[in-house]
Amino acid sequence: MAQRVRSQASLRDRSSLLGVTPPPSGRSSPYRELPLHNGQRYADDLEGQNDEALEGLNSKVKLLKDLTIGIGNEVRESAVQLSQMNDAFAETSGILSGTFRRMNNMAERQGCRWLWYIVFLILVFWFFIVVWWFRR
Repeated sequence: MAQRVRSQASLRDRSSLLGVTPPPSGRSSPYRELPLHNGQRYADDLEGQNDEALEGLNSKVKLLKDLTIGIGNEVRESAVQLSQMNDAFAETSGILSGTFRRMNNMAERQGCRWLWYIVFLILVFWFFIVVWWFRR
């Protein structure tokens, strides 16, 4: 039982957990060459690396926050522009339907004469297209 209590106490002791030399991690550290006193410098080195990693994460989170705020602003601006375009198309549709209605009223008053004008214009365009096709 005393062995068990001693082993739990040694788990809480940082210097006994970390040992005298750091495990090989592939990172270069200025403290690796210096002698360690009870693992304190190694613990300080780890704390420094944790702080650097935390600063890096904070900068990435800030970047993501700025990016999402920018996306939100762009979505709001696009929604406003889309609404304005919808209003403009509705207005244009109203104008075109009114023009088409007036054109139909005028055609009914004119009788069949406008149909002969359209047929004549189609024949003239067809003639120019045929002449252009054969000259090519």
